[in-house]
Order: sequence, then structure tokens, then C-alpha cells
Amino acid sequence: MVGAVLAVLLGRAGWSVAMVDPRPGPLDRQRLPLASPAPRVSALTPVSQRLLQGIGAWTDITSRRVTPYTGMQVWDAEGSGEIRFRADQAGVSVLGHIVENDLVLASLEACLDALPQIRRFYGQRIVSLAGSDDMREVGLEDGRTLSAPLVVGADGARSPLRELAGIEVSQHDTGHQAVVTTVRTERQHGAVARQAFLPSGPLAFLPLTVDGDSHYCSIVWSTSPEHAQQLCEMPSEALGKAMGAAVDHCLGAVEVLDQAIRFPLSQRHAERYHQPGLALVGDAAHSIHPLAGQGVNLGFLDAAVLAEELLEGRRRGVSPGNIRLLARYERRRRGDNSMMLVMMDGFRRLFGSRHPGITLLRNLGLSGVDRVSLLKRLIMQQATGSRGRLPASCR
Repeated sequence: MVGAVLAVLLGRAGWSVAMVDPRPGPLDRQRLPLASPAPRVSALTPVSQRLLQGIGAWTDITSRRVTPYTGMQVWDAEGSGEIRFRADQAGVSVLGHIVENDLVLASLEACLDALPQIRRFYGQRIVSLAGSDDMREVGLEDGRTLSAPLVVGADGARSPLRELAGIEVSQHDTGHQAVVTTVRTERQHGAVARQAFLPSGPLAFLPLTVDGDSHYCSIVWSTSPEHAQQLCEMPSEALGKAMGAAVDHCLGAVEVLDQAIRFPLSQRHAERYHQPGLALVGDAAHSIHPLAGQGVNLGFLDAAVLAEELLEGRRRGVSPGNIRLLARYERRRRGDNSMMLVMMDGFRRLFGSRHPGITLLRNLGLSGVDRVSLLKRLIMQQATGSRGRLPASCR
């Protein structure tokens, strides 16, 4: 998704762009959305919404399926601490939108189709990286080579391009895996995103609306690898009961609609976001625990800032691969990304502790924040991206 946003921004600015994608081909947009929501979703902030509106993708996304949420409820399942957020407390109409990743990508692919200067190489991986500061060259699996003054790695947390470039990454294994699936609940979600911090890890019920029916939720349960395996091996009925019990049946009975899948959770941060002629964006530069749903939003801002720097560089006659230009991109993004990585790791450690004293302070802290409107507003502004600035060229 992040690479597609960057390609659209650059293509609209008149650049020739080659996209190398290991998928066999584009999504079948005629089949989307599926009758049951896909298990992989993103919580898009209002800033990401404005970016997608600016490039012409948002209207198509909303014509497919999107669920705005206006409230959040977070609580400690081991105590009485609880905090609730409402959009009006942050001065916004919505806190964000839950959207299936495939629907976002399908709408971005529609934008790409309208840009003939963008070439897409499907079913290919980059297997080599060479070239000088002025021109980079990548080799594809089928033996073809592509040359450009700038190569951008938007190839995920385990970025092969980052590895080919020899860029080191600091990695922290959270010891958790994420279990994701889609459920239907007895009670309507009420446009509220819910997250309970359990002894095993955070469990999120993210609201989904299908054909006007607001009884659907996307599940993200972060837990130990052993527990994740147990959850994925449970019969659907037993898994639904386990999820309902874990959140004290706040939405009534839970019916699991899809097979539960799991994947490991690691937090990574590249030591550099750039080299001469090369830049990293999104998860290739930084990957984050999903408990706040901020990963793709950080990546979209990476793409927007890099595009703005490239546009400014072109105005001044500077090559897209210029090291100083790319260093400015990194300076503008590393601080915000680092702060979010530290915050999410702090939350994970705080709520992962079983120490009685920390549990008490945690519950007092949650309840205290819930009573302080100014502090709640600051937290919500951070979560919704309201304190961030979308580059002028992307508005």
C-alpha cells in the first residue's frame, strides 16, 4: 500500500516509475469487496484519509467498504482501569476508518491504471542491487535489469532490498504473535474500537460494517506463540467463546467467520533510511507492534514526505538520488517514527507486566487519564495524526 501511494504521487508529478511486485498480478477488483471482510485490515487516521483523498483513491475506497469509528474503549482486563475516547473530544468528526487492506490496494491500483508512465513488473523479485551514486541498477529474477537514479524499498518488514543494500536494522522480538480473523457479534459495535489488555496480550475488536450491518468486527489478538497456535487450532465455536469471554462478553456472543491465521510480531528500525540513490519507506524502514494500528499511517507519511522532497529537489535541479535530499527525508521522518516505536514498546511492556504494583499503577493511570480531558485530547491527537502535518504537495 505504501509503495503504491508513493508511485501514484510520483506518477502524478510526471515521473516515470517502475514497480516490481512479487504478486502474480493485480487484484481482481471486480470481486472486491468479498461477502465476508478480509482478516487483514488497517485503522486509517484522518491524515491518511486526506492523503488518499488527495490522490483520488478515497472515493473508490468508500464505494467498496469502509467503517468509520467515532469512539475507542481501552481497559485492563486484570483490573478496573479503563479509558474511553470520543471523536468530538479530539475536535474531529471521526477517530479513523477501519478498511480491509485489499480494498485500499485495489483503489490504489485503479489510480495506477490511470498513469501510463508507471510500469508494473508482476511476479518478479529484485535479486541484485548495483550501480553508482548517479544511477542504480536492480536485477530481476527473470534476468532483466532496470536502471534509475533512485530505487525505493517499500518491500515490507523483512525487506530484501534493505538487505541487498547492506543496511543494518535494530530488531526487538516482542515474543508475541498476532492472531487475526473476522467475527460477527451478537451486539452491534456502535462504531467503537475496543481493546482489552489481557494477561496474554492485547485483544482488539475493530468495528466493521457490511451492507449496513454493524455486527462485524476484525480481530487482532497479540499473544504468546504457544497460545496463538492453540487459538488457531480451535474449532470456530470454541474460538468464538474464548474471544467473547476474554472481553467479558461486552458484545455478546461471538461467531468466528473465517479461519484464524497468525504471524510473528517484531519491532524493527533501520539504522538508516537512505543511501545514495536508495530510500526506504514504510515497514522496510520501521515496523511497529499493531496494538495502536499506526504502522501503515506512518508509512503513508513516509511516502508523502519523500515525494515532497523529490518534488522540491526537481525544482532546484537536484537528482532524485542525491544524498543530501534523501537525508532531509530521513531527518523529517525518523523522529516521529522513533517516538511512535518507543511509545508502542512502552505500552507493550507496561501492560505485559504481571507485577502487582505495576498493575495497580496501570489501572490508576488509565482511570486518571480518563478524567483529564486535556491529556485525553493530546493522546487522541497523536493517535489520529491530528498533530502531524500532511505535506502541502499531497493535500
